[in-house]
Amino acid sequence: MRLVVASANPDKVAEIAAILAAAGVELEPRPASVPDVVEDADTLEGNARLKAVAIAEAVGAPAVADDTGLEVDALGGAPGVRSARYAGEGAAYADNVAKLLSELEAQGAATPEQRRARFRTVALVRWPDGTEVAVSGSVEGCIAPGPRGDRGFGYDPVFVPDDGDGRTFAEMTADDKHAISHRGRAFRALADALRPRSGGPVGGAGR
Repeated sequence: MRLVVASANPDKVAEIAAILAAAGVELEPRPASVPDVVEDADTLEGNARLKAVAIAEAVGAPAVADDTGLEVDALGGAPGVRSARYAGEGAAYADNVAKLLSELEAQGAATPEQRRARFRTVALVRWPDGTEVAVSGSVEGCIAPGPRGDRGFGYDPVFVPDDGDGRTFAEMTADDKHAISHRGRAFRALADALRPRSGGPVGGAGR
């Protein structure tokens, strides 16, 4: 199966491609002629759908999109759906991390128990006829006192997953991270959902 990927984020695309390749799913890049999609939905699934629909309609082929949010309990679930632009539109990864740590400090959240958080990813494939399949993946953890590691991207330097060994995602190899990450879980679930059944992928009769 070949899917056009909606994301133009090279870090994210590389992760998705690596995870789906094991299931025989190949990604095609989003055409440069397709403009950025305004992600103004109030849920992760809503944003994933906006992106997938735009690409599927533009290229006339099935498209895959995802949206990921970091939910921090002490911040009432923020940054959530605004994770990629927590420090403002066009914010760099380091800017978002710095704001997150500043907000937690302002809340007096110092212990791991006070810094509980989770990553959630929704992955969605949309076909030009309106058929779609959506899945999700999540991982529980906590926010480290400061950045550690130089791998990964986004909030990886400060997220310590419960299912790991105390390392942040940014301290893990790609394989170690994919094995337990929210994105790894979501896209493995998506790969399972796309395996041919009765002559076609799950979702052929609607979402």
